[in-house]
Amino acid sequence: MNRVIEARGLSRQFAQVQAVDGVDLSLKAGTVLGLIGPNGAGKTTLLRALLGLTDCDGEVQVLGLDPRREHARLMQQVCFIADTAVLPRWMTVLQLLDYVSGIHPRFDRGQAERFLANTEVGVKRKVAELSKGMTVQLHLALVMAIDARVLILDEPTLGLDILFRKRFYEQLLNDYFDDERTIIISTHQVEEVQNILTEVVFMSRGRVILNKDMASFETTFSEVHVVGGATARAEAIPHIGSRPILGGRAIIYEGVDRALLEPLGQVRTPSVSDLFVAKIGGEAHHGQ
Repeated sequence: MNRVIEARGLSRQFAQVQAVDGVDLSLKAGTVLGLIGPNGAGKTTLLRALLGLTDCDGEVQVLGLDPRREHARLMQQVCFIADTAVLPRWMTVLQLLDYVSGIHPRFDRGQAERFLANTEVGVKRKVAELSKGMTVQLHLALVMAIDARVLILDEPTLGLDILFRKRFYEQLLNDYFDDERTIIISTHQVEEVQNILTEVVFMSRGRVILNKDMASFETTFSEVHVVGGATARAEAIPHIGSRPILGGRAIIYEGVDRALLEPLGQVRTPSVSDLFVAKIGGEAHHGQ
């Protein structure tokens, strides 16, 4: 199967800091990947390497192209939204639409205008006059009107209220995503994207500590809520993390038969965020 992104052994060091450390990544078309990690985990550096915006050791191809040597060709098929939308603040929205129409061969102005018609972003307003939420909507309208095969989002809804964040992801799925496009979302707001992800990658200290498709989550990871005397028995079974809950503990396991856990308490599939905390906690403990 052809892969949209193929990276092997990606590494990048800044002074004494190993920002990305031997990362492998392989994605096919139609993937929605959640890239999850604490600040300083190397997520943004990895994304910049995929975009050809930073040098790195290792091998990487995006859409069959070398991001550094064939950057201009790649940018015709890849879109990027960062946590701070960089748009010319002195332009009006109308002027910005004119500008993108003139420079990008794959931009559908009509589609952008149809998207903006459902927002409060007036075309006569300057970008500088827009709220952060409106600026993100404008940026998304521009991106969704470009026939790109890969969309990379680095904390795209940072600082937005919950209504704007919910609307952002709804519009992204309903108006942009299809089986031929690939989306990478780097975010701290894991709960809000969990239901749209097809794959998830956890990063810590520049390394990938989990790379999993969401379809296998239920068969791989289990969480049991235990109270009273069952807690000691549950904790005796090898697990990857636990946390207190009302009257007991929630304990997360990897590769443990659920039939073994069901007599101990309520068994469920852990959320991505709870699994992330368990994995990162275990990684930190292991590194001490």
